[in-house]
Amino acid sequence: MAKPDNDTARLDAAARAGWLYYVVGNTQDEIAHKLKVSRATAQRLVSLCLSQRLITFRLEHPIAACMDLAAQLQDRFALRFCEVAPTDPSDVGSIIGIAERAAVLLETTLRSETPSIIGLGTGRALHATVDRLPAIQAPQHQLVSLVGNISPDGSASPFDASAKLADLTGAQYYPMPLPALLSSPKERRNLLQIHAVQRIRAIAEATTLRLVGVGQLDQTAPLHVDRFLNRVELLELIRLGAAGEIIGWAFDHDGRVIEGGSNSRLTSVPHPAPGGGLTVGVAAGSSKVTPVQAALKGGLITGLITDESTAKAILAG
Repeated sequence: MAKPDNDTARLDAAARAGWLYYVVGNTQDEIAHKLKVSRATAQRLVSLCLSQRLITFRLEHPIAACMDLAAQLQDRFALRFCEVAPTDPSDVGSIIGIAERAAVLLETTLRSETPSIIGLGTGRALHATVDRLPAIQAPQHQLVSLVGNISPDGSASPFDASAKLADLTGAQYYPMPLPALLSSPKERRNLLQIHAVQRIRAIAEATTLRLVGVGQLDQTAPLHVDRFLNRVELLELIRLGAAGEIIGWAFDHDGRVIEGGSNSRLTSVPHPAPGGGLTVGVAAGSSKVTPVQAALKGGLITGLITDESTAKAILAG
C-alpha cells in the first residue's frame, strides 16, 4: 500500500535533481550536497529524471509539495492561476525557478491561435522570464507595456522586457512612451491627455494577460535602488503606509492603492486591471512576502508565480 507514496517521493527527488542540474546548472556534486545524498545517488536521480521524461528543456513533473502549496494559495486567496517553483536550497532568493514557470505561461499564451493582448510590467523577474523564451512567430497577439519605459535620467529602462519580447515574437508592440514618474501631478495630467498615450492605455486596460513584478518598499526597494525614487520619496510612501508596489503603484497592507506620494506622478496603467483579464504576480524571496500578501489581500493580482519558501511564508502570515 505504501508503494505509490514511495514512487511519488522518488519521482519528486528525481525532479528536484533534474531541476537543479538542467535549470539551475548545478554539478552532480553540488546536487548531492544540496539533497543530502551520495554523488552516485544524485547521478541516478538525474538519470531517472531523464528516463521518465520528467524534464525536457523545462521541468515537466509537478513536484507534489509545490502542487500542494499552489493549491493552498489558490484556495485561500481565490486565485485563478497559481504555480509554485522549487526553491534552490543554497539560494533562496533566486528568481530562476519563477522565471522558468512564468516563461511557460507566456509561451503557452503566445502559441495559442486565439489573439490575446499581453501586458508586461518591468523588473528583474520579468526580464529573466523573457530571456527564457525561444523565438516564436506570434503576429496574432498584441503586446503592451504597462509602465513608462524611460528612466529618470532619460535613458531606456534596463529592465524593460516588452521590447525584447516583441523582437522574439513579431507581435504588434505598444510601448508606453513616457517617463515612469513625472515631475508633478500637473505634468502627469497634461501628458496623459496626449492622444497616442490615451490609445495605448486603452489597449492596456483590455489585456487578457498581465505579468507583473511585486516590489517591496523598504531600503532595498527596486524603485529606490534603480533611482526612480529618492530616499525622501521612499520614506514618504512608507509614512503613508505603503507595503509594496506593482508597476509603480504603491499600496498599503490591505492592498489598497495609496493616494498621494509618488502615485500622484505615476504614468503606469491604473491598478487593478478592469474586466476579466488575468493579472499574474511573479515574485519570490523573503522581501516579497509582505507585499505579495498585501496584493493578494486586496485582489490586485488574480494569479501568482512564486517559489516554495515564499509560498510557505505567505501561507504562514
